[in-house]
Amino acid sequence: MGVFEMPNFQAGTRAIAEAVAQATARHGAYSLVGGGDSVAAIQQFGYADDVSYVSTGGGAMLELLEGKELPGVAAIDD
Repeated sequence: MGVFEMPNFQAGTRAIAEAVAQATARHGAYSLVGGGDSVAAIQQFGYADDVSYVSTGGGAMLELLEGKELPGVAAIDD
């Protein structure tokens, strides 16, 4: 993972994006990409349509994964 915006340093980020897309396509994994830089990378490499969900709310996504209750999610769960 690295400075994906620069060709000399994007190999790690590209490899992760490809692995996530392949896990989704080949193995039925649910893949969620979240946050500004992660979203930009997955879009730059052309994998945005190959993952299950792309979220621009990286911080909120991490809080949800931590088990915190998010007001918007709670409202639609009721």
